[in-house]
Amino acid sequence: MLSVRQILSCLGLSLSLACIAYPGQAQAHRHALKYAHAPAQPQRLALRSASAIVQDAETGEVLYGKNASAVTPIASITKLMTAMVVLDAGVDLNQAVTISTADMDYLRGTRSRLKPGASLSRDELLRLALMSSENRAAAALARTTFPGGMDEFRRAMNHKAQMLGMSGTHFDDATGLSSANVASAEDLVKMVRAAHRYELIREYTTTAGHEVQVAGRPLAYRNTDRLVSNERWHIGLSKTGFTNDAGHCLVLQAKLAERQVIIVLLDSWGKLSRIGDANRVKAWLEANARPNTGVRRAAQEGNRQAPG
Repeated sequence: MLSVRQILSCLGLSLSLACIAYPGQAQAHRHALKYAHAPAQPQRLALRSASAIVQDAETGEVLYGKNASAVTPIASITKLMTAMVVLDAGVDLNQAVTISTADMDYLRGTRSRLKPGASLSRDELLRLALMSSENRAAAALARTTFPGGMDEFRRAMNHKAQMLGMSGTHFDDATGLSSANVASAEDLVKMVRAAHRYELIREYTTTAGHEVQVAGRPLAYRNTDRLVSNERWHIGLSKTGFTNDAGHCLVLQAKLAERQVIIVLLDSWGKLSRIGDANRVKAWLEANARPNTGVRRAAQEGNRQAPG
């Protein structure tokens, strides 16, 4: 019969042989336990726009940033401020406004189907300016909103920007054709959030198409943002912009991955890059979403200065 000492000796020998036979098993088990509850790292988001920001519209949490403080021309994103100033002024939207030669673009020579002498209500001009980025519509609104004309309208635009805390923003005209209309992505988040409070701005920026009667002839217009017609997107506000100086720009407020987000994309030089970037943001948010907790916070990339 084996003694207690002999039994303990045999058990020790068995454990030693097991460790020799499976030298990595214990280490692998400890490694598995260590990382079993560690959160997965979010997928990296790489955008082609020079400046960008993605923010939770309800909490203000910045989910992604790239050169977000860089001040750059913003092109027709300007028209969101134009619309807010018009609506704040409380002018009669049903009043007819006649397009003048003063509303023509002598800076860049852009074309328009609204010829001098054409007459539309302010409401229709506002819709065309927001939906299809009609420059003469925006210029006519700015020219006729205040007794002081464009000078007074410009002051109102810059005053509202200050009131919204857009410290790096300056407006020089109501269309965005001037390269002196500048802002940062951080500032534009504030402008988008403010613009989203206006029912007409939400409606007109997300209308896919509209037809107006000019001199007895129908003119059909389409939204400059194709995403508003995409069933996979739930967009509450949208505005595009483009000049050679600003590049292709896009701002959105949309519901993605069960949360309301604001997306600002500036200075994207590829014609389709801003749409591609928006879809990349959508895929990134959805891929990193977690049940009941939404999207995990992603670290901002450094605030490098945007080129040009």
